[in-house]
Amino acid sequence: MRTVLLALVALVLAVGVAACGDDDNDSGTTAAAGGGAETTSTAPGEGKPAITLGTKNFTEQFVLGELYRQGLEARGFTVNLKENIGSTEIADRALRSGQIDMYPEYIGIFNTTVAGDTRTYPDAEAAYAAGKAYAERNGFTLLPLTPFENVDALAVTPEYSERNGLRSLADLTKVRGFRLGAAPEFRNRPTGLPGLERGYGITDVRFSPLTIGLQYQAIDNGKIDVAQVFTTDGQLVGGRYVVLEDPKKIFGIQNVTPVVSTRALDAQGQGFQETVDAISRVLTTEAMQRMNAAVDIDKQDAAEVARQYLEANGLL
Repeated sequence: MRTVLLALVALVLAVGVAACGDDDNDSGTTAAAGGGAETTSTAPGEGKPAITLGTKNFTEQFVLGELYRQGLEARGFTVNLKENIGSTEIADRALRSGQIDMYPEYIGIFNTTVAGDTRTYPDAEAAYAAGKAYAERNGFTLLPLTPFENVDALAVTPEYSERNGLRSLADLTKVRGFRLGAAPEFRNRPTGLPGLERGYGITDVRFSPLTIGLQYQAIDNGKIDVAQVFTTDGQLVGGRYVVLEDPKKIFGIQNVTPVVSTRALDAQGQGFQETVDAISRVLTTEAMQRMNAAVDIDKQDAAEVARQYLEANGLL
């Protein structure tokens, strides 16, 4: 039974009308972004140059890539999708060199890893304003944030949590030499091991670099004690793991912003941003977690999961 995907369809049918009902267009010539079929033969993307959309190297990025690709193609834009290009560092280099024109990024990671800004911001709006200013000085544009955020977190099994009295990251100071499995870049990023040391004084760690996605298998098999996770991971549905609280917010604010080359954005016209914004607006935390679960747990194809969500929200 495709239980996760069925739950996703039920979810989007419930939220789709509310999410897409604010894009009225008084010109009568085309449907609003996200409003379904065009009323004339000219789609906003017709005649525009192709755009290359990149995604990073984990499930949620694959889903986001399909959401933006399919939504844009439905409006006549030509999209070349380059999946699984790597970490933020690699995606940023690809954008700067012109290998890609756009990729979805998390605003806190953009600020710390791309902009080199390690300041703490009180809310998503402040973090976005800082990132947007940096982007504009460097030839990028940050499009508006998604409602959902996907924050790095550390998780343990319920048994390990109970045995060691773990509820928050601060409690990890009580565990000597715990084995932490995380993406290789976690070792040096401000929101990784340096953040744990700065925020909580955690230094006694045995670090194991893991490909994103393998951390759950590693913790289930007892090869690591603590796993780096993302808070919208489908594996977190059902309470199989305890996500440790982060009272000092070292992992930051992580709503998604599509990062676009300003040159490419200008070439696409207003309809491009309107289309991307319409997709971003319907991406809630619950929806993303269910879509991730449909791919990771129910083994559904990311393209099909994205298609059903867009269709249910009137974006195809």
